[in-house]
Amino acid sequence: MLNRGDAGTMIFEPAFLRIAAGDTVTFLSTDRGHNAETIPEMMPEGAAGFEGRINEEVVATFDTDGVYGIRCKPHFAMGMVMTIAVGEDTQAPDNFLEGRIPRGARARFEEQIASLAN
Repeated sequence: MLNRGDAGTMIFEPAFLRIAAGDTVTFLSTDRGHNAETIPEMMPEGAAGFEGRINEEVVATFDTDGVYGIRCKPHFAMGMVMTIAVGEDTQAPDNFLEGRIPRGARARFEEQIASLAN
């Protein structure tokens, strides 16, 4: 979690991951003032979510196949989001971008879910 990186400001690096069910991801707040948490409306049904505290290293294991939206809560409106695809899904669920998603976050999610087909 960075204030600034190659892809802009307020970013997760990388912004998109494809992993296998059972894989573990570590979220590091390289710059202070960030957290990582799942967005409840943007994760597979029945999947376990997580909510890290500010400046906390978060270790999360993803056991359920599907597409997960992750955010830094303090910087969500600035577009600080990432997408994790668990398994072989080649597209996000139809309702993935429904709901109240700030414009900057929506734009980044759209870029990230385009990576699902690759």
